[in-house]
Amino acid sequence: MAGAAFGNPEQGKRAHLYEYKITGYFVFACIVAALGGSLFGYDLGVSGGVTSMDDFLKEFFPKVYRRKQENLKETDYCKYDNQVLTLFTSSLYIAALVSTFAASHVTRQKGRRASILVGSVSFFCGGLVNAFAKNIAMLIIGRILLGFGIGFGNQAVPLYLSEMAPAKIRGAVNQLFQLTTCLGVLVANFINYGTNHIHPWGWRLSLGLATVPATLMFVGGLFLPETPNSLVEQGKLDEGRRVLERVRGTKNVDAEFADLVDASTAAQAIKHPFRNLLKRKNRPQLIIGALGIPAFQQLTGNNSILFYAPVIFQSLGFGSGAALYSSTITSAALVLAALISMGLVDKFGRRAFFLEASAEMILCNVAVAVTLALEFGKGVVIPKGIGIFLVLVICIFVLAYGRSWGPLGWLVPSELFPLETRSAGQSMVVGINMIFTALIAQTFLACLCHLKYGIFLLFAGLIVIMATFIFFLLPETKQVPIEEIHFLFENHWFWKRYVCSDDDVDVKPGQ
Repeated sequence: MAGAAFGNPEQGKRAHLYEYKITGYFVFACIVAALGGSLFGYDLGVSGGVTSMDDFLKEFFPKVYRRKQENLKETDYCKYDNQVLTLFTSSLYIAALVSTFAASHVTRQKGRRASILVGSVSFFCGGLVNAFAKNIAMLIIGRILLGFGIGFGNQAVPLYLSEMAPAKIRGAVNQLFQLTTCLGVLVANFINYGTNHIHPWGWRLSLGLATVPATLMFVGGLFLPETPNSLVEQGKLDEGRRVLERVRGTKNVDAEFADLVDASTAAQAIKHPFRNLLKRKNRPQLIIGALGIPAFQQLTGNNSILFYAPVIFQSLGFGSGAALYSSTITSAALVLAALISMGLVDKFGRRAFFLEASAEMILCNVAVAVTLALEFGKGVVIPKGIGIFLVLVICIFVLAYGRSWGPLGWLVPSELFPLETRSAGQSMVVGINMIFTALIAQTFLACLCHLKYGIFLLFAGLIVIMATFIFFLLPETKQVPIEEIHFLFENHWFWKRYVCSDDDVDVKPGQ
């Protein structure tokens, strides 16, 4: 409990008194909020497919189209190396980076629900602009609007889900965000397959259908309750208690509500939450939640593995349907992995999933690198046996990522921050995530062109660093109430020297 962490110790550690039941009201709120993930997922799936459509390339990127046709049946590391084409993708993440800091203010002052509604409107407008784009400038403007929507949605939705969920099932509930993201990718891949056969405007339909999940999210958001945490933070104590009783399905919420009030007292003493993040007592949340995990999530090599899927499936003789088969299988693997993580992460814990999956991902990256070094880039089709092997490796990698760094990259940071810095902290999470997403999106194809298979060895080395980081610095957070996470750092072998310091006494409640 955040407030007690800096105040009277007797106020904290009331988790054993919490009571809850799973109610229809709670289920509805979480499902509607989780639709925010479908916006992110749909864009991830659609943008990758659209940029490989001939009609789209001929209209906006004719040089890339000609190069693709020249190497149609050959393996070529540099086939899609074009900075303007990658800007089409990365501009969204740059916009999301900028908007997430505006979203922090809205989320804290107006509530999580307000940011969800703003995000859905912006995403809807971006989908419309892209659908009717006549030039690259309109495409980029549409992507920026989409990015604003994702910045607001990704900032608010993980917080909303973590705050609404009871501690014992918080991991599973929060990962609804990852599940809807994966389902968004999967649906987008099927849509791309269908629109690819509609000439010459099929790509416009793919981009325009982004308005559908945005509409669902907006309409559902109108009926969403605000989280009890946010209502208490805004001083609406009576309404906060009513919502807490309704989502918990019981009147016996005195202990949990007391923790929310104590946390809110500490939050009200913080006038500059971003500046407060830099204080010594918040060092573990800053290093682990705001900087480390969001950056590492994008440095796993997941995007590079998925990039090769169409080429590998084409080598197996799937021909023009290669993109559908590969994207569908990898997207389905992501959905399966998300379901596995939802079902087991509150039982086995966050650390176990991070560490075990990291080992698998290291081996998969090395296997891909060695195989491509021996068989790829020679201007010939990969032998069928090698192709089957790489398909299996890709599925193992995606299953590992999809149950660890994918969902936990959003879950764990949303758990770590105390209420007084939670909105600012989540903005940092989204901001850092989008910086590295944009960096990877803008540079990956160029790096692939120059480093070739070596890029997979680079990612394997980075995952070794990530796993070491998790092993030594992340305490286990499963089933710990979100307002009592701070106590884990007080007892951690490394972080206790920071959070138990007598520094920063100016932020104690009541002073």
